[in-house]
Amino acid sequence: VLLNRCENATERMLEYAASLDPKSKPCAVVRLGGPSGTGAVAKKEGSWRDLPVSKRLEHALIKGIDEFAVADTEEARISGLYPRPLMVIEGPLMDGMNVVGDLFGAGKMFLPQVIKSARVMKKSVAHLIPFIEEEKRLNGTSGESSNAGVFVIATVKGDVHDIGKNIVSVVLGCNNFKVIDLGVMTPWDKILDAAVLHKADVIGLSGLITPSLDEMVTVAKKMQERGITTPLLIGGATTSKMHTAVKISPVYSGPVIHVLDASRSVPVVQAMVSKDAKQRQEFIDEVREQYAELRDEFFASLEDRKYLTLADAQAKALKIDWTDPVHIPMTPNMLGNKMLLNFPIEDVVDYIDWNPFFQVWQLRGRYPNRGYPKIFNDAAVGEEAKKLFEEANTMLKEFMTQKHVRLNAIVGLYPAATVGDDIEVYVDDTPEGRAAPPKAKLYGLRQQAEKDNAEPFFCLSDFVAPKGSGVKDYIGMFAATAGLGLDTLVAKYKEAGDDYSYIMAEALADRLAEALSEKVHELVRRELWGYAPGEALGVDDLLKVKYQGIRPAPGYPSQPDHTEKRTMWDLMGAEEAAGIELTESLAMLPAASVSGLIFGGKASQYFAVGKITHEQVEEYAMRKKMDLAEAERWLCTMLSYEP
Repeated sequence: VLLNRCENATERMLEYAASLDPKSKPCAVVRLGGPSGTGAVAKKEGSWRDLPVSKRLEHALIKGIDEFAVADTEEARISGLYPRPLMVIEGPLMDGMNVVGDLFGAGKMFLPQVIKSARVMKKSVAHLIPFIEEEKRLNGTSGESSNAGVFVIATVKGDVHDIGKNIVSVVLGCNNFKVIDLGVMTPWDKILDAAVLHKADVIGLSGLITPSLDEMVTVAKKMQERGITTPLLIGGATTSKMHTAVKISPVYSGPVIHVLDASRSVPVVQAMVSKDAKQRQEFIDEVREQYAELRDEFFASLEDRKYLTLADAQAKALKIDWTDPVHIPMTPNMLGNKMLLNFPIEDVVDYIDWNPFFQVWQLRGRYPNRGYPKIFNDAAVGEEAKKLFEEANTMLKEFMTQKHVRLNAIVGLYPAATVGDDIEVYVDDTPEGRAAPPKAKLYGLRQQAEKDNAEPFFCLSDFVAPKGSGVKDYIGMFAATAGLGLDTLVAKYKEAGDDYSYIMAEALADRLAEALSEKVHELVRRELWGYAPGEALGVDDLLKVKYQGIRPAPGYPSQPDHTEKRTMWDLMGAEEAAGIELTESLAMLPAASVSGLIFGGKASQYFAVGKITHEQVEEYAMRKKMDLAEAERWLCTMLSYEP
């Protein structure tokens, strides 16, 4: 604790400890290979700080040590070895980053280490920029360093999620690409204008929510209209190779390729900009051939898949005996909305699911060490995972003590009843209130794809008692965020060139938002609704969804229509109460936010609606008073037909 004076104190201490003989005594430490015995003094070995400055810079980049970055960079600049400041970048700094890129590509370095390397690089380059600018002023030179290519990247219009995009930007930067990051919610014209302005060699599109898939198609179409043929890279949680092949590739004559994660983006982009024209074309042709095969498979599967009519699917809906005491709904302890503002981080930390956190950082243990906490035992990634976990918890403590981010949530519980495939929501719980026109209506989509078993064809409305059944039922909803204040913190880290810390902050905010949702749902079950007052589940059981009830989110498999969020926001007043906005594509802002409906019945369960027919989409649009084309746009990923 006393020696924790700098950000890399842990790494330095571990590096020092690794150089000692494990059999040496506490008061008589001996270097490995040195003389032993009580009172023996180990001969001082050469430190990496004794290396020539070029090698020190390389070592610091590989190890991610930024403590000496500015001092060593200045020493290199004035050493006489590099007549121009730009040569320090193109010489020892790029030499070091090339080693980092090679080690990462070979699986001998991991993403957290690479991003720490980028932090060192940025510090060094930031120190040199004023000298480069002064040289340009005096000599009229460009001062531009050579690069592997120009990469323009953006999160598309309406989408606010950018962790994956940020990681790709850093990793490509480490591989000598000039990255132009346009940020989030970027309209197609801004992306194309930037690509032309910066003479992009590759354009990257990122997105998380399903409406972003349609926006990516729009960008590709606009590129085609403008006659742009720049290779197009597609990535993000909701994207897939199949969607890229079926929806994006056919509307754009230039190369299009989907990448699964940041580590795979490097070889793909390198192949796209290869100076070997024959090799580059062979790669592009191979991808096109693969995507043509995927399209054939996709359309063949549409022809082979059989669907029930909507009426037949409704006839095979889940049938619940609402007179059975097991299924009689519990009257909530409160009705209406409840705000949970400035929720203590300390109260949600134990609810964090760490597995997605390690996935963001692309640290994956191998069997039997998959998942948290077993990942710490993994021979390959265990040590790095422990280090990452420790640094994450250090930042979490800073969140708590310095109030960097605030956690807000809003919960709503309302009288409700099912009418067909929809759920009516009422103002009050009296017979008159339930007989009056509903305050709002939540629309449902029903499974239609033929099944090989006798399983019901589910719709969320199945889990709420029907109107006229004589059974009083209820529905809940919530919105939670852990992103208030995060933008300010991220901006501070970005200004300091600290990619590692701002990506860490974003990843932790996402985890806190999910943890807050888990905590809020527990409060609903045990207290606010109170249908499970005696629940006493551990965190592991909570994460395995062993509790009663579900909390499906609009835009996800049980109700894939994001537009249902508008109804939720109107009922809860989520923007005014909790500070959570909706973008035009209905992504939540701050990005570290979660929302969902809450069903309390024992029969409720998660399911995927899957593909649906034109008949259901048409009827759904009619019920929602929505234009058919608009409904098809929002439901584009689940249509069993080409609109």
